[in-house]
Amino acid sequence: MDVDSERETTLVRHASPRFFADPPHLVEDALAALRLGKHLLLRGPTGSGKTRFAEVLAERLRLEMESVNCSVDLDLEALLGHRTLGIADGQTVVEYVEGPVVRAMRLGRMLYVDELNVARPEVLPILHGALDHRRQLTNPLTAEVVTADPRFCVVAAINEGYAGTSPLNEALLNRFVVFDVHYVQGDALAQLIREGTALSSLPQIDRFVRFSADLVRASEVGELPAEAASIRALLDACDLATQMPPLRAVRYAVAGKLSDAREQDLVIELASSYFGGT
Repeated sequence: MDVDSERETTLVRHASPRFFADPPHLVEDALAALRLGKHLLLRGPTGSGKTRFAEVLAERLRLEMESVNCSVDLDLEALLGHRTLGIADGQTVVEYVEGPVVRAMRLGRMLYVDELNVARPEVLPILHGALDHRRQLTNPLTAEVVTADPRFCVVAAINEGYAGTSPLNEALLNRFVVFDVHYVQGDALAQLIREGTALSSLPQIDRFVRFSADLVRASEVGELPAEAASIRALLDACDLATQMPPLRAVRYAVAGKLSDAREQDLVIELASSYFGGT
């Protein structure tokens, strides 16, 4: 196997690290809520592992997952399905293709709705019936009443305070139980770096863990935006640091994602105290 192929294989192996919860009982509590028929809202900053958290819950419950990534362009067709032309018995017919919400309800899958608070508020009420005791919705595209399989559950995720987001209305929020997802730190972060990246140097991993703690503190006091402390970005930097000086890796993976030059300079200043120059 050549070097490039070996490197590619390593990255694939680390593509889905374990989810490290803070506090540690978070996963078991979320599983308990889902088994009781509750729907979950994961609330936390970008890059804190909300999507991976949902994947772990689906794996533990042995459920397939349907995903919806919300945007301002999200419409009912993206949720419920669409009509298309097909051929039956040599004739052109109009066929209905199920969307992720209908598939998840009918087949008893987990529905993961990412960035729920980015969607336009007028689109979301279609979910209300599926999320409450009725566990039903009327599909306006087919006039069919869809009743959820008993295994059907919803896990949604939101980033609060980011551009383009809006508060969830009370009727929708009350259909969830809320779990706050924080940036993992300390020993758990070190383990995540070991399992989720190609970085194996223990001294370097320790430096990245301490650097991450500085980023979190700076974001908590308002010196940096929350996204500067993204664990996803930190893991990218750890991978890059196996191929280049760590400070350059931080510049590309962490500082480069910030739009304010002063914030970028602060990230590099913090990183320099651990990784030196260049």
